[in-house]
Amino acid sequence: MTLPSPPMSLLAELTHRCPLACPYCSNPLELERKAAELDTATWTAVLEQAAELGVLQVHFSGGEPMARPDLVELVSVARRLNLYSNLITSGVLLDEPKLEALDKAGLDHIQLSFQDVTEAGAERIGGLKGAQARKIAAARLIRASGIPMTLNFVVHRENVARIPEMFALARELGAGRVEIAHTQYYGWGLKNRDALLPSRDQLEESTRAVEAERAKGGLSIDYVTPDYHADRPKPCMGGWGQRFVNVTPSGRVLPCHAAEIIPDVAFPNVKDVTLSEIWNISPLFNMFRGTDWMPEPCRSCERKERDWGGCRCQALALTGNAANTDPVCSLSPFHNLVEQAVRNDTQARKNFIYRRFKN
Repeated sequence: MTLPSPPMSLLAELTHRCPLACPYCSNPLELERKAAELDTATWTAVLEQAAELGVLQVHFSGGEPMARPDLVELVSVARRLNLYSNLITSGVLLDEPKLEALDKAGLDHIQLSFQDVTEAGAERIGGLKGAQARKIAAARLIRASGIPMTLNFVVHRENVARIPEMFALARELGAGRVEIAHTQYYGWGLKNRDALLPSRDQLEESTRAVEAERAKGGLSIDYVTPDYHADRPKPCMGGWGQRFVNVTPSGRVLPCHAAEIIPDVAFPNVKDVTLSEIWNISPLFNMFRGTDWMPEPCRSCERKERDWGGCRCQALALTGNAANTDPVCSLSPFHNLVEQAVRNDTQARKNFIYRRFKN
């Protein structure tokens, strides 16, 4: 039996707790409570198993990973194991003593998220008063510490016109890299799609703004476009079970952060099975790995080993079957569902459904 190549990255979702309530959050609609979270010893074992498996990078995420009191300890474990560590944070819980502790523990990089460049826009999305000032203060602390920093801006219909101002803020704060990421429509993003999805004109204008900023030089820019205005799908997470492994706060192991929506599937847990077994031989990770599972027109498509059939969770969300051709593809028999969603954007709902724990 030929085993798959090891994953490059581990996404460690330490918690779903977060001070913000962003309506495009990639967390599942059923958020996991603190009582369900893995303890420090189990997360340490996960990191050790990841390093043994061949993982090179660990991304500490959430929720807000800084809500975990053992974050510094876990960063130090990653350093001991020679895993490159990246902290994905809102920054609202970051202060100088915490940053100094993370730096001493060996943190390699911080990705700091911004909801907007204006205070009003940031508070409308995140729902937390004073968050923008805290984020700017956090960015300045990170810059002063010397830890490499990426600023991440999630863009959508309400803030996409402010992309030039986002770049200006990034340069002012001394970021080395900026990610302009259009909302991806899974989980909370899908629930709020009609209020978030930009028009094609807005997308084209955002692309021009990114290209103009790239021409200036001096700033590394990642640009993620929304699938709904494309005619070919992206290779979700680099292909199912190809490059990434995701561990949820309670220990479930997923090929991507949205995979829990797939019905009638057993999700293995690190409390029961090793990460190596899950990656190499679990039915979940082999379900859509490679090309043998593909229906037509994917099976005979020349792009099948580039986009790997697109996103399984998007296929499920829009067609009801994760094995269907991604509706984003213009060759998909379900492409009309995406076209209909784009046409409906003129009738958008303006009220967001915010990310909240259920009572």
